[in-house]
Amino acid sequence: MKESRSIVPVILSGGSGQRLWPLSRTNHAKQLLPLAGVRTLIQDTALRFRDEVFAPPVVVCNEEHRFIIAEQLMEAGIESPMLVLEPEGRNTAPAAGVAAMIVRERDPSALMLVLPADHMMTQPEKFLEAVLQGAPLAREGKLVIFGILPSFPETGFGYIEPGADISGDGKVFSVSRFVEKPDAQKAARLIEKGCLWNSGAFLFSPEVFLAELGQHEPGIPDAVEKALAGSVRDLDFLRLGHDAFCVCKSISIDHAVMERTDRAAVIPVDPGWTDVGSWNALWEIGAKDACGNVAVGDVIAQDVHDSYLRSEKPLLTVAGLDHVVVVATEDAILVTDRRKTQAVKELVAGIQKAGRREAHVHRKVWRPWGNFQSLHDGDRFQVKSIIAKPGAKLSKQKHYHRAEHWIVVHGTALVTRGEEKFLLHENESVYLPAGIVHRLENPGKIPLQVIEVQSGSYLGEDDIERLEDHYGRMQ
Repeated sequence: MKESRSIVPVILSGGSGQRLWPLSRTNHAKQLLPLAGVRTLIQDTALRFRDEVFAPPVVVCNEEHRFIIAEQLMEAGIESPMLVLEPEGRNTAPAAGVAAMIVRERDPSALMLVLPADHMMTQPEKFLEAVLQGAPLAREGKLVIFGILPSFPETGFGYIEPGADISGDGKVFSVSRFVEKPDAQKAARLIEKGCLWNSGAFLFSPEVFLAELGQHEPGIPDAVEKALAGSVRDLDFLRLGHDAFCVCKSISIDHAVMERTDRAAVIPVDPGWTDVGSWNALWEIGAKDACGNVAVGDVIAQDVHDSYLRSEKPLLTVAGLDHVVVVATEDAILVTDRRKTQAVKELVAGIQKAGRREAHVHRKVWRPWGNFQSLHDGDRFQVKSIIAKPGAKLSKQKHYHRAEHWIVVHGTALVTRGEEKFLLHENESVYLPAGIVHRLENPGKIPLQVIEVQSGSYLGEDDIERLEDHYGRMQ
């Protein structure tokens, strides 16, 4: 008999958006993308754990991702998620520490299931079985980690070497050691020894985890407790205290606890798992044509073999190449050897160092009220498409260096301009001179689309003074 709502999924949604660039960016990391289906990775992660044994999830995430994560979870039908905002990424141990204190406060008898937000499983029911199998062990004080049965000597994953069979039936083992990402030869030897891929998913009692964390990294629980004490509610989010949380040591759960504890247990499982850590991983799991190519979007290939080809909008044509990755978005193109896609992270570091916006944002930028997309940039002018959701309100604001011209192309807009307030219908427009207080709202039941033409001496997004904001953003 299952104990209802006794396990709390804790979804860790960090990520720097580097390894799957240019599709993922700093402000729109891979867990927010539908990489192999109609749902995003974070939606799939949350939906795996809707059985009656699971409570609503706690999601620890980047502040910049908060609105899009909230919207995606709502679209997926996830009820009552708790979103905790990190002021700065400090790796998984502090994030798990925060979640452990929250779960313990809510229900001291509950277990917490720590999950990366960006992993895929083709047979999630097998993982669910392993979680339920691990629950009694976790209640007895074990820190359970789930090890993936490896299918090839992957160099991008960490490995777990199982120790003694502690279940007597070959289903649960002690942990002999953890091995960091090995080279190909060492990975092959590890697999021969029966080692497992480290999934980064854990199941344990919050009380036991906090005790172990305090024993091995005593500074983290103290800092986390102060960050929670200094937290504030911001709409549907819990915003952690900035200074207290940022003094936390940046360290993973593995390094902080699992490699040091004598309470670790590993359950081998084969749920068709991948961490989608590279373009090659997407090629591995993708549906291939007769030439071994995975093609997504508007793609034409000639004499191309064993390649991953993806276009988000423009026609992508590739000829006479094998074992390549070619990915085209509206503002960037990646071409690389499919067997060397781990180097993309270094490439993105160079793009960041050069100060390029393409490392951080797409042309389409998501906001709590909808999104905007840059259509054209010129000298002293810029053209954007703005989509506002039904009932949405942009902030009441003014700009010092630019004027704006709004043209409604779909829906009805409610416009504030200075002391005026009026409706604007399709094919109607309004001019907003620099310095005037203004606001755009969608009072209708269908999305509102507006073309915005900006002109002036400075067009940066930081040329804004918010006077009132429905979503609590005043900076």
